[in-house]
Amino acid sequence: MEKEYYCHETAVIDENVTIGKGAKIWHFSHIMSGSVIGENCNLGQNVVISPEVVLGKNVKVQNNVSIYTGVICDDDVFLGPSMVFTNVNNPRSAITRRGQYLRTHVGKGATIGANATIVCGHNIGEYAFIGAGAVVTKDIPAYALVVGNPAKQLGWMSEYGHRLKFDTNGIAICPESHQEFKLEGKKVKRIK
Repeated sequence: MEKEYYCHETAVIDENVTIGKGAKIWHFSHIMSGSVIGENCNLGQNVVISPEVVLGKNVKVQNNVSIYTGVICDDDVFLGPSMVFTNVNNPRSAITRRGQYLRTHVGKGATIGANATIVCGHNIGEYAFIGAGAVVTKDIPAYALVVGNPAKQLGWMSEYGHRLKFDTNGIAICPESHQEFKLEGKKVKRIK
């Protein structure tokens, strides 16, 4: 049976892997047993997908990214080049901590910039925007824009990746999509 996805000849795909239609897996990548790659995902060069990782549809993984056991990415997530996930808070070479991996959930449409680090056990809300080089050490709310080490929130982003500017009524409009957003306390939600 012909594959419904593209895989470069240098990529290694273990047995018991689910790969969706239209996915692309590029040079020197390794997809490990038990992982799920959704439809239309694009995995760049030198990407490692560990066992039991789940990637939703249309996830873009740039070069040199390792996604470790415990990570779940919803649809339309963007993982920038050389960004880092961890899966154990207190690693030691001489001590085996398999079975102690912490879960990290990345919500729909979120962006994680180049060279950012996501410390395990934290959730990244839908459409959140993690700036390049940021170090995430706590949960990030939906639509939040965070930068720095440790990552601190600077504002809010639209689903199209534009910084939102709220009026005195707590309403912002994305300049590209014209979607409307409402700021309520420390949360943002799309209203149109």
